[in-house]
Amino acid sequence: MKKITGLFLIVVAAMAFVSCEPVENRNVMKGTVTDAEISQYVSVTNKIINGKKSNYLIFKSEGLNALTSFKHGLGTYVGTNAEVQAYVIPGSFDVVVTVLNPDGSSVLKTYPVIVEETFDVAPEWAILCGTGEKAWTWSLDESTEPYGMGDATAAGPDWWCPDIKGNIEGPGASMTFAVEGAAFIKNKTDGSEDRGIFGFDMSKTFPNFSSRSMGQLTTSIPVLVGQTTGANTGRGPSGKDVLVYEIIKLTNDRLFLMQLESSAAPDIEGWGQATWWMFKAK
Repeated sequence: MKKITGLFLIVVAAMAFVSCEPVENRNVMKGTVTDAEISQYVSVTNKIINGKKSNYLIFKSEGLNALTSFKHGLGTYVGTNAEVQAYVIPGSFDVVVTVLNPDGSSVLKTYPVIVEETFDVAPEWAILCGTGEKAWTWSLDESTEPYGMGDATAAGPDWWCPDIKGNIEGPGASMTFAVEGAAFIKNKTDGSEDRGIFGFDMSKTFPNFSSRSMGQLTTSIPVLVGQTTGANTGRGPSGKDVLVYEIIKLTNDRLFLMQLESSAAPDIEGWGQATWWMFKAK
C-alpha cells in the first residue's frame, strides 16, 4: 500500500438497495430501461495512476433515464458521475450497480474490477483490519478494567468500572473490522451478532484534545458495550449509545477508545470526565 492521508468518509446511500447477487433482473416487464441502454450509458472503470489500475473508480450513468447506485468496497455512491476511492487493498472485486426505474422496478448488474495498486490509503486501515479483516476483544490484562469512567488524561478508566462480566458484549465477545464494505461486526457471547459499518478520520479530534487523541472512529452501531457510563444519570452501562469515539491508542495489538462527556468540553487541560473502552487484537 502507498501511504498518504488519514481522511476517509464512508458514503452510505439513504436508499435501501438490497442484495449483492451477480447480474440479476427484477421486474423487467415493468422496467423502462433496457439492457442495451444500461450497456450504453453505465460504466465502471479504474482510474489509472502511474500506469496501474488504482483503487479509485470512475462511475458513470449520464443519459440513463433511471436512478443509479454503485455499491463498492467502502460504501454506496448514488448519482450519475463520480470518482470514488472504492477500495483500500489490491484485488479482484465486484461493484453492484442498481438501476431504479421511475415505475419502481429495478435492475441489478455486477461489474468486476481489478485493483492493481492502492493509493491514498491511511496506514490505520492495515492496523485496524489487518490484511482484510481483524478481530478485537476486551483487553483484560491492563492495569485497570477495560471499560468504565475515568479521567480523560489518565491511562484508562480510573474512577468507576461497572461489572460487565455477565453482559453478552462483555468478556468473551469480540468485534471485527473488515475493509470489504467497511464492515463492522459485533460477535456476542450468546452466539448472536450485530452488523454495521465504520469509518475514521485521523485529522479530526475533540476540540482542544488533539494532544491526546489520534483521530476519531465512527460506527453505525455502538462498539462492545458501546454506551457511556451514565455517571450523570446513575444508569451505569445503560447510558447513551456512542457512535463517535476518540482513538487514544491504535497499534497492531491495542485499540483504546474514549468518549468525552460534554461537561469536559471544550478545554482539556488537567482532567475531564470520559468513558473508556480498551481492546486488544484477538
